[in-house]
Amino acid sequence: MRRTERLFQIIQILRSARAPITGRDLADELEISLSTLYRDMAELHAQRIPITGEAGVGYILDDGYDMPPLMLTADELEAAALGASWVAAEADPSLARAARDLVSKLSAAVPKELRPVVLDASSKPIQTRARVAERFDSALLRHAIRERYRLQLIYTDRDGATTDRIVWPLLIALLNRTRYLVGWCETKADYRHFKTQRVQELRVLAEKYPGRRAVLLKGWEEAMAKRHQS
Repeated sequence: MRRTERLFQIIQILRSARAPITGRDLADELEISLSTLYRDMAELHAQRIPITGEAGVGYILDDGYDMPPLMLTADELEAAALGASWVAAEADPSLARAARDLVSKLSAAVPKELRPVVLDASSKPIQTRARVAERFDSALLRHAIRERYRLQLIYTDRDGATTDRIVWPLLIALLNRTRYLVGWCETKADYRHFKTQRVQELRVLAEKYPGRRAVLLKGWEEAMAKRHQS
């Protein structure tokens, strides 16, 4: 990752955070050394980005800060429109509706001569397989992933056996119109992939799982890499 991209990523992480983030946690999420993070923070301060930090507490971005608007090229707009079209076709109803709203906002915000790039893009996703229905509200699942809530799943495996699992939800993965919940399964004490179409019941529990989601996702990626190697 180039330094300019990393500086932007630091701002994005702090903008989305609801509490101060320690330098160590930021460095781990960006996969850089603590000394590199400190140099990046010094550069952001030099650019007058309103980030405050306190030893033992962490960094926080002032609420009033907003990044200047970006001028998008035709290719960047088409990439955004293509991504939104794919989400509208593949995601759950609330996220699909958000994707359609995004396209409307983009078309209203860009100059008139660029609106056809958004509304009549030269690229469009096409699916030949029907989307599989799910028995739960995917918006609840996405909320649990963002907020780190544990889940109780009643799940039927490929052999038809039904089990009751407690899962730490990390990611929704999509492959050929099949959606998978990637998570840490307390029952198996390991990472597991659950086909969402086989989830009979999903309940969001009141307790949050320990640790940071980014660290768990890194562990999952490393576990997948080891499986592929073997």
